[in-house]
Amino acid sequence: MFQIGGLVVFCGLLAQATAQLAGLPVPLDQTLPLAVTPALPSNPTDLAGSLTGALSNGLLSGGLLSTLENLPLLDILKTGGGTSGGLLGGLLGKLTSSIPILNNILYIKVTNPQLLELGLVQSPDGHRLYVTIPLGMILKVNTPLVGSLLELDVKLNITADLTFVKDRQGRLHLVLGDCTHSPGSLRISLLNGVASLPVQDLVDTLTGILNKVLPELVQGKVCPLVNGVLKHLDVTLVHDIVDKLIHGLEFVLKI
Repeated sequence: MFQIGGLVVFCGLLAQATAQLAGLPVPLDQTLPLAVTPALPSNPTDLAGSLTGALSNGLLSGGLLSTLENLPLLDILKTGGGTSGGLLGGLLGKLTSSIPILNNILYIKVTNPQLLELGLVQSPDGHRLYVTIPLGMILKVNTPLVGSLLELDVKLNITADLTFVKDRQGRLHLVLGDCTHSPGSLRISLLNGVASLPVQDLVDTLTGILNKVLPELVQGKVCPLVNGVLKHLDVTLVHDIVDKLIHGLEFVLKI
């Protein structure tokens, strides 16, 4: 009985001491976990990465890859220009009709379209941005003249010039200025197929024509998509970027 009574008294004293300690302030060097408070909203710490990520995601969700897959390349190569129409179609019609090897192409199809990692450069004065949009695709060409299916690897860069404007309500927007293909960025190489003389002649002929028409064709499809993505960018991201551009502050790391 004495042991049980002593235990009860001890537990009572322990509970009382615990209650008293609970009201004391915690020393500064106490290593107890602190309550986590919600972080306050802050500006993006990586504006360049946020912008290129948003542009890339926007282009993909906007149907960039399907747009590339449906490029009317065969129509362009048809005699008479096919459905390309206009002055360009007429000129191409005359060009292709004078090259018999192109008239025997059964189909030319874009496969495996890719959007590669976007590049971002800030103008020397800090007031503009230049976005490089690198694209990749494979052209499958079928013609009985060479006896096998040819695959051409194609790489092309589109460059978008971004600047800012203020509307009548005083709101600032990030907008598309000039948008064009990067000169000299088109690269076409043979992936498979026997490197015989007929094959090489066909590849050289196709490369010569595609160099003339493909950059402008892709540019005409991609640039409107870029413009559409800019209109739906996050407002906070746009505000932070435009604020940097207005003051000419550098935020794009130079490589």
